[in-house]
Amino acid sequence: MIPELPAFLSNLGGADYKGLIISLFTLTAGASRPFSGKLADTVGRIPVMIFGVAVCVVCSLVYPILSTIWAFFLLRLVHGFSTGFTPTGTAAYLADIIPASRRGEAIGLHSLTGSVGNALAPVIGSAIAQAYGLNAMFYASSFLAFIAVLIFYQMKETLTTKEQFQIKLLKIEANEVVEPKVFPVAIAMILIEIAYGAVLTLAPDKSQDLGIANKGLYFAVMTSTSLLARFLAGKASDRYGRLGILKFSAFIILLAMIWTAWADHSISFLLAGGLYGLGLGMGMPTLFAWTIDLCDKEKIGKAVATTYIALEIGIGLGALLSGWLANISYGFVLPFAFSGIASGAAWGFLILYEKKKAK
Repeated sequence: MIPELPAFLSNLGGADYKGLIISLFTLTAGASRPFSGKLADTVGRIPVMIFGVAVCVVCSLVYPILSTIWAFFLLRLVHGFSTGFTPTGTAAYLADIIPASRRGEAIGLHSLTGSVGNALAPVIGSAIAQAYGLNAMFYASSFLAFIAVLIFYQMKETLTTKEQFQIKLLKIEANEVVEPKVFPVAIAMILIEIAYGAVLTLAPDKSQDLGIANKGLYFAVMTSTSLLARFLAGKASDRYGRLGILKFSAFIILLAMIWTAWADHSISFLLAGGLYGLGLGMGMPTLFAWTIDLCDKEKIGKAVATTYIALEIGIGLGALLSGWLANISYGFVLPFAFSGIASGAAWGFLILYEKKKAK
């Protein structure tokens, strides 16, 4: 849906608020992470996964009946709970069933399958919207989410000591919000994901400006190149270490954002997207493998939730700032260049962290 949402919002009269499409979504996604992390460690991984996808089923059915900007933004807030729950449960589930020696490889393979969906969905969604209208796209999204609910329901729970769900479990203490042991991961994640927020917000508009009819094509190219990177980087991080892969990833994203900022032809823009996909594909599975490396086994849910909170902060900041910078500069150069600088800061942080660790 992402490539078509800016046009959907513009039709409602909210063209000046495109930066909020992603930032509001990530706000509730991030806010819900402490709850999903705690519930994944107590009630179980499967219920957390099912709840998140069920939110997608319902929200996708509501988009077609929206008629005001504020109703749209309220729904984006609710929709954010889907991302706040399902990935947290999924990552904790994976940590339960994979050996530590192949952690990066397994998470890379899982990321690869997610990337297939990320590559196909924007193109298919835009094609459905062009052929049958936006409402058909929303209904198709709901149907696919419902299939995911059925799949999760058939899976076997991996949490051995489960509790019955009670309302009191939704009470979050201060020490249950984040896991301090994974703060280095969180810092790197925020800086790297600023670029993704900018891409989600502005790539559809830049595609249109460059004459690319299918606004999902950039995302298809980006995600396609990330497929190979996710598989190879995960395995490489098991063998050569997480930090080396992450430094290379941050540097590649820096180059890709600078290229994207000044790309003035559709081919150049798509090639920049391909380079960005390589950097992102190397970084994401490695960051989550590093998260599990640093945390205690009984706190996997909370640790994963902390990393996802950082991810949502980075995407939300990137979306909000890129939308604002695009508005004040009347173009795409400044927001994408800023995103590149943020990735450069991640690269520098990882170098300093490695040197400090070596002492």
